[in-house]
Amino acid sequence: MTINEIQEEIIEEFSDFDDWMDKYQLLIDLGSEQRPLPESEKTEQNLIDGCQSRVWLTATMTPEGLLHFEAESDALIVKGIVMLLIRVLSDQTPEDILNADLYFIDRIGLREHLSPTRSNGLLAMLKQMKMYALAFKAKSAQGA
Repeated sequence: MTINEIQEEIIEEFSDFDDWMDKYQLLIDLGSEQRPLPESEKTEQNLIDGCQSRVWLTATMTPEGLLHFEAESDALIVKGIVMLLIRVLSDQTPEDILNADLYFIDRIGLREHLSPTRSNGLLAMLKQMKMYALAFKAKSAQGA
């Protein structure tokens, strides 16, 4: 699936709820489905700067040239937010990740319903994912 197709799916899922308490519950449910990161991945190097809660993010390149993300957080809603980002950006090419317009964040009303610290955390997670994409793109260009 393309990044935009996945975004449309998420917008559709969130449009089923009018009340933001229900949308927060959906985020919490998404986060609770998250597979925990191995303890060996919960390192200072994988910790995202700029998040109030602790968020670890890892990225690996698949043999097909797709970037695969995994993450974990110690906060329920943040877990859901990072799972949304992973759902949209994981298993895409670095090029597609770098060029992605993540309009779903505004369309589902997430940005306007987050506290300033969570909003900063969302931007920090997104920035880190794009930095991984940039690094893997550069690495694969060197190997070519």
